[in-house]
Order: sequence, then C-alpha cells, then structure tokens
Amino acid sequence: MRSASTASTPPQPLPHTPLEDAAAILTGVLLVSVGVILFKQAGLVTGGMAGLAFALDYATDWSFGLWFFVLNLPFYWLAIRKMGLAFTLKTFAAVGLLSLTSELQSYYVHIDMVQPAYAALVGGMLMGMGMLVLFRHRCSLGGFGIMALYLQERCGWRAGYVQMTLDCLVLLSAFFIVDLERALWSVVAALTLNQVLSMNHRPGRYGG
Repeated sequence: MRSASTASTPPQPLPHTPLEDAAAILTGVLLVSVGVILFKQAGLVTGGMAGLAFALDYATDWSFGLWFFVLNLPFYWLAIRKMGLAFTLKTFAAVGLLSLTSELQSYYVHIDMVQPAYAALVGGMLMGMGMLVLFRHRCSLGGFGIMALYLQERCGWRAGYVQMTLDCLVLLSAFFIVDLERALWSVVAALTLNQVLSMNHRPGRYGG
C-alpha cells in the first residue's frame, strides 16, 4: 500500500526526446522568421535583441541576421552558468538557425506590400507562438529571452512580463529610427508578442 505522501506526489513530466527538441526548434524558428519577414517589410521595430538587430540593420550595412547573431554572443556565458549546457546549446542552435533563415528568406519569400497594422498583429502573434514553442522545450532566442526565463525560474516572475519591460526600453529607440506611425505599430507588435507569452507561459501551470 502506498503512503499518503507518495500517493499525493504529482507525476513527473516526461522529458522531450532529442528529435522532439529538434523539431520544436525548427518549428519555433520558422514561425518567428515569418514574423521577421512581416516586420521587415512593414519597417517595424520590435523589442529585445531582435529590436536592436532591426534598428542596426536599418542604420548600417549589416543585415538583421548578422546583427542578431553577433548581439547574442555575450549572453551565452550567462546561459551556461545559470540555465545549463543543454539549454545553451539549443538556444545557440535556434539563434543560428533564425540568423540563417533571415539571410536566406529573401530568396524564397517576396512580399510587395503589407500594412503596418497587419504586420504588427499577425507578426507579433507568430513570433510569440514561435517563442512559446521554444520555451516549452527549454530553449529561447537568446538575449533578453535568456534573462526572462532565468528570472522566471529563479524568482517566479512571468517571462512575458519581464520580456515586456525590457522590450519597452528597446522600443523607445524606434521613435528615433522610424516615423511615428511605424513606431506606434512597433509598440503594438511588442505588446501582442508578449501577451501571447504571458497568457500561455505561466510558472506552475504546465507540467512539461
């Protein structure tokens, strides 16, 4: 007969297999990459490392993909120390894959026109869903995402709200880079993205 403490112990979630992790990374990155296409075509800026990469892409000769990869390099040290080697390797793979797809997508996808409102809402949702897939497999797109996940695990702060705060700081730069209309839609895009995360990635709600 099992003891009361044993009977009340919740079942441990089954770990994801390496194949499941690989499929999730590919799925999450592709969802985010479509959002990147919409944002870039509409001239929007988002938050986090992606926002900085967009801003630097608009201001320099380097592309979004190259900037996104380079800006994330300093955060891997924190990821290894605080989140573990497996998390860091998966995150490095996701960042590298997004950087690569961002460089290659112009050969496969051509959008003549997209309204900023559509890009902000649909692109924000797609990027949020893509990041959610990555988060569920203990992976992120680096940068502020690493900090958000670390603070959620250590302090119980919701990753979406942490990310939103950091994104707001980056979004302030949008008002100096793009016109007022696109800057405002960039804010809407960031709010949409982070609302998807805050509604679907709460600590203690999911077992796996």
